[in-house]
Amino acid sequence: MDFRVRYSLEQRIQESSRIKVKFPGRVPCIVQKANNAKTLPSIDKEKFLVPGDLTVGQFIFVIRKRIALDSDKALFLFVGNTLPTTGSLMRELNHSHQEPDGFLYFTYCGESTFG
Repeated sequence: MDFRVRYSLEQRIQESSRIKVKFPGRVPCIVQKANNAKTLPSIDKEKFLVPGDLTVGQFIFVIRKRIALDSDKALFLFVGNTLPTTGSLMRELNHSHQEPDGFLYFTYCGESTFG
């Protein structure tokens, strides 16, 4: 079930605000499997607190390890409806794609389906 459906907007704002006060250099992220990604395993946790200077490529590596994905399988990580470059920093993505509740939402899938 989607994180935004499970928790109210007020709960999400409180959680992200609490995290940002406690860990000011970190980016609170939510990672969820795309609805059409039937062949990929589900991730064991969806909330991540990552350093702002972590690149998207490094974050993809973390996600691959969490879902135990074989190295020959493709993994695409979307923020919003865009595929960020692997060299983008998480703080840059947070600045440009942060949701009103304070979280940065990612969706992963195994195929490059733009949109």
